[in-house]
Amino acid sequence: MQRRKFTSELVSIIGLGALATPAVRAASFTEGDAALGVRTALERGATAAVGLLGQPGGFLDNPRVRIPLPGGLDKAAKLLRATGQGQRVDELITAMNRAAEAAVPEAKTLLISAVKSMSVDDARRIVTGGDNSVTTFFASKTRKPLAIKFLPIVEQETRKVALGEKYNAVAGRAAGFGLLKKEDANVEQYVTNKALDGLYYMIGQQERQIRQNPMATGSAILQKVFGR
Repeated sequence: MQRRKFTSELVSIIGLGALATPAVRAASFTEGDAALGVRTALERGATAAVGLLGQPGGFLDNPRVRIPLPGGLDKAAKLLRATGQGQRVDELITAMNRAAEAAVPEAKTLLISAVKSMSVDDARRIVTGGDNSVTTFFASKTRKPLAIKFLPIVEQETRKVALGEKYNAVAGRAAGFGLLKKEDANVEQYVTNKALDGLYYMIGQQERQIRQNPMATGSAILQKVFGR
């Protein structure tokens, strides 16, 4: 009885309005169908997000995830530009985004593993949790291990730009005066966090597209669970 209740709730929430009654919904969709639909949507979303971000321009050319200098360094950046050193600022911003693009492909295996191990309770929380539910799920399962994977790649990329060391020195002083968050005072840590934020955001966007147009996926289970 509890399974039937969960299934009908899950199916109703994800937009199957054409199935008028809970009894009909429960009969047409099993709990396994509903959970599999969520897993399939997230796996596709994660794979697509990694593919989009883990290439040249994936971060730099996408205003939704492009990594800027932390807000507290805006004034310093403007001063550098005013003194004819704008190219150095641009080089650092480009390096930060290139570092994120280089790190993201490392995420695919962990993301897919998290999806495959998803429980029915996880699926319910994702469906009922609102716009941040996908981000919350992936962050809780993968953020710490992905940060460990990303950091050395980011360090390798930012070392290519000498301004990276100067960033850390200036940002460290800014953080000491309370002008910058402590976690943003190290360029490698800052880029790693922003890369993960951008990755989870894009996964959520991809998953939303699947919900809105499941027919475009060509997947029978996604059409069955998310189609109207």
